[in-house]
Amino acid sequence: MRLIIDANPLFSALIKEGYTVRIIVNADIQLFAPEFLFDEFLEHEEEILRKTKRTAQELRDLLENLREVIHVVPRREFESFIEEAKKLTSDEDDVPYLALALKLGFPIWSNDKALKRQDKVKVYSTEGLVERLRKMQGQQYKFK
Repeated sequence: MRLIIDANPLFSALIKEGYTVRIIVNADIQLFAPEFLFDEFLEHEEEILRKTKRTAQELRDLLENLREVIHVVPRREFESFIEEAKKLTSDEDDVPYLALALKLGFPIWSNDKALKRQDKVKVYSTEGLVERLRKMQGQQYKFK
């Protein structure tokens, strides 16, 4: 399954272990994100560190590992979809994710309720994604 990953599931993964981490490292999932995703982490680094009890170096190492798992897409590759995405949301932070989803035709993985208000791009919450994965592979679905 291919998904555009929003920043909020990644914030969750950095703060606590759970389904989010297992989805991120699952071999059946391919994750894509606009290149500015990792800039958002740098903007919120202090907040993440306060909530995680990780050191700054541990956080940087984890972000480097995430860069290996997530396919980062340069803005120029989805630039032509920015205007269409702006029509779908009033939240400027959501525009790159929507534009990338429009370009690639993949759903977005986000726990942002406002992002779900538009009806052009499918948006899965973490809970919804877990449910979908279980249906795809039966109730015996195990996170690898």
